[in-house]
Amino acid sequence: MLHTIEVPRPEARPNEILVRVLAAGVNPTDWKHRATGGFLGEPPFTLGWDVSGIVESVGVGVARLAVGDEVIGMLSYPFGHGSHAEYVAAPARWFVRKPAGIDHVQAAALPLVSLTAWQALVENADVQPGQTVLVHAAAGGVGHVAVQIAKARGARVIGTASAEKHDFLRSIGVDETIDYRAVDFSDVVSDVDVVLDTLGGDTSLASLRVLRRGGIVVSIVPMGSEELFVEAERLGVRAKRMLVDTSHAHLEEIVGLVEKGSLAATIAQVFPLDEAAEAHRAGETGRTTGKLVLRMD
Repeated sequence: MLHTIEVPRPEARPNEILVRVLAAGVNPTDWKHRATGGFLGEPPFTLGWDVSGIVESVGVGVARLAVGDEVIGMLSYPFGHGSHAEYVAAPARWFVRKPAGIDHVQAAALPLVSLTAWQALVENADVQPGQTVLVHAAAGGVGHVAVQIAKARGARVIGTASAEKHDFLRSIGVDETIDYRAVDFSDVVSDVDVVLDTLGGDTSLASLRVLRRGGIVVSIVPMGSEELFVEAERLGVRAKRMLVDTSHAHLEEIVGLVEKGSLAATIAQVFPLDEAAEAHRAGETGRTTGKLVLRMD
């Protein structure tokens, strides 16, 4: 159960900043942790990892950021949670200056999904120009950002989504769309260099079969059977599972893409903080396109 409570305002310790949160992204990990406890165990806990806001104060030793700076960041996943609040104190290195030209709602939608997609496609898969990338659930939060990052890297992108989302996929650069409700992607796709698996389970295994020899599946669903790695070795391909982690350097790369016009978050809905439960209900339908965001004002 979600409800709003009053707690003391945090203070910035050495090497930390205190951020007045203006907006915060809502991600599947939020409603999954609410429902199961996940990595966080039993509640109570404050959810949220995405932050966009204004620096309210700085702790001793912080030189790179100053009071009044507009910043975005991702609290360390999973144990740095707590951005669904009016204020958050965290290490300054988890933040960068907000991209110019976008508002705090747009900015708040970016950190977790963009870092996830960047670390999957760039850090782990090393996507190169001319390669083919298959993105599962390409209209979702991570998916639609991953499409744009892959295109910025010069890749050809195939995206899966329901048919009614295909126009949206084409608008963000998807070269080939697949209606997962109508066909089995593994019957119509082959010789892919990289698969971004956002779903896990049987999708992970089936994705191995569409890779060229030496290709890679990167799954952002970190739990699963060792069969994935056994089957990958048998087929002469690679598989990785990963969790997103905060990274100042990667956030700077993401800001660069935003400021060049190569990356933008699509906002599905915006909710005030005291309607966070409604945001969770919307997310749990599995039908949103893009990102859900909470506004703190």
